[in-house]
Amino acid sequence: MRRRIILLGAAGLAAAVAVAGATYASAASSTARAPQTATVAAAAAPATFAHPGVLVSQAQLDFVRGKVQAGAQPWKPAYDQMMGSKYASLTRTPKPRATVECGSYSNPNNGCTDEREDAIAAYTLSLAWFITRDNRYADKAIAIMDAWSATIKEHTNSNAPLQTGWAGSSWPRAAEIIRYTYGTWPNQARFATMLRTVYLPKVIAGSTSNGNWELSMLEAAIGISVFLEDRASWDKVMTKFRARVPAYLYLATDGAYPKGIGSIDTKSEIVNYWQGQGTFADGIAQETCRDFTHTGYGISAISHIAETTRIQGQDVYPEIADRLRHALGFHSKYQLGEGVPSWLCGGKLNLGLGPITEVGYNALHNRLGIAMTNTQRLTEQSRPAGSNNLFVAWETLTHADNPA
Repeated sequence: MRRRIILLGAAGLAAAVAVAGATYASAASSTARAPQTATVAAAAAPATFAHPGVLVSQAQLDFVRGKVQAGAQPWKPAYDQMMGSKYASLTRTPKPRATVECGSYSNPNNGCTDEREDAIAAYTLSLAWFITRDNRYADKAIAIMDAWSATIKEHTNSNAPLQTGWAGSSWPRAAEIIRYTYGTWPNQARFATMLRTVYLPKVIAGSTSNGNWELSMLEAAIGISVFLEDRASWDKVMTKFRARVPAYLYLATDGAYPKGIGSIDTKSEIVNYWQGQGTFADGIAQETCRDFTHTGYGISAISHIAETTRIQGQDVYPEIADRLRHALGFHSKYQLGEGVPSWLCGGKLNLGLGPITEVGYNALHNRLGIAMTNTQRLTEQSRPAGSNNLFVAWETLTHADNPA
């Protein structure tokens, strides 16, 4: 008989958050330098890691299981959606490769979709195990993780860092649930070695590409750091995160134009990096004028990293709350159909935010008490939120109105 191991996740203390009204300002002169990113006093990695502790905690999982068993809304429909998906199939055959080669816009796509979807399937099956207590789901999740840990050696081609970030965000979520609630996983050490040698070096280095790249890479790296209990890697991730978030999400308090990142620090460089946008408002993101889909990737990764820090007792939500709530609200209102002003992206937006609002909305509105009318409306009308087939999956089930 298998043992069920339960470790209670740690929760960070919520703090009061001051919120500012939305404004916008024109950029300063092209020769001016951007304000330097403020130095934030950051706590070191947790002395003791909480498990399961990547995106979802023991308490959150217990809450979800109880709601599903009670047939409550919106969790039961979200559970039914998950269980009806291809990712919950007990007949799934994993498709591991020694080399996953991913080019720009998935050309070539040699194992890229297979890897991402197998990782999401492992996470889906781990959730199914926890809720149903049917060993078959845990065993299938383990079979998928074992297949990849026995095979993969590297990621190659231009999209390798992003691909590693996407798949590497889902693997630790699954592994944490299985390791700490199922109790029987003979090849666990081999999986840990895979994360340490194949995934972590690729993602922890960061990226100078569009912000959603680095944020997804950092999400993978923080999850891997928790699974490996790697405090040094955690500290590296959080240093990069604290520089990247204000360079991705703008607040009027930053000054006339956004904060720079790396060598991108003059007005002309920043405006070019922000897809040609020269006027800024609270909540606009570095990729807003590219499209909402990629912007959603970045906002989601920020929320996921913050959620993991909260579980680990190093809660950064109060630190980033104003940026995140403005970003969610700004993009939600246009996703809901509000007219686009001429100053914003030339008066035209490419929508498609995706199923990315649940985690941030729950943390900021339900836990911190911040009013978020537009985000609430979009979140509730989009339920149940499914998967983007990259690294986001089942967040109505795991995070809707979850107080844990």
